[in-house]
Amino acid sequence: MSAKYPLRVALVSDTHNLLRPELLAFVEGADAVVHAGDICEQRVLDTLAAIAPLTAVRGNNDHGAWAQALPVQTTVVLGGVSLAVVHELRDLEGDLAALGIGVVVSGHSHKPALETRDGVLYVNPGSAGPRRFKLPISAAVLTIGKDGTVHVEHVNLIE
Repeated sequence: MSAKYPLRVALVSDTHNLLRPELLAFVEGADAVVHAGDICEQRVLDTLAAIAPLTAVRGNNDHGAWAQALPVQTTVVLGGVSLAVVHELRDLEGDLAALGIGVVVSGHSHKPALETRDGVLYVNPGSAGPRRFKLPISAAVLTIGKDGTVHVEHVNLIE
C-alpha cells in the first residue's frame, strides 16, 4: 500500500451485482477499497480489485464457492488504523479494544450510518447497488491522516 497521506479508502457495501459507473468513478484513485458484503458475483470483486487493493467480506446474499472463500469478518490495517469489516453487526466478534480496532465497517441495512461507540467509529456506507425503498445510493470515503486521524464522509452516488 502507498505511503502517501492522507490515505483515501473507499467504503462500499450491498452492490448486489450492480457496478454503477458512478461507483467506479468514486472508487477510482482510492488507495484501498473495503466492501462490506452482499457482492453477489465474483466479477464485482475482480473489477474493484483491479482499481485498488481490496478487502471484502461475505454477506447474507453471497453464495457459491467464490463467496465461501470470503470471511464473514476480517480485519485490515490501513495507514496504521485497524478496521474490522463485517456485513451484519450481529456477526461482529472479538474484543474490539483488545484487538486495537479503530473503525468498524458494516453493511446490510442499506442505510448510511456513522456513530462512535466506546471510542470505536462505526461506519455503514449504505448501498451502492439497486435502490431499496427510498434509501440513497451511497458509499463513503474514509480518510486516514499521517497521525492516524480518521474522517468519514458519505457520498450520494446518484441524486
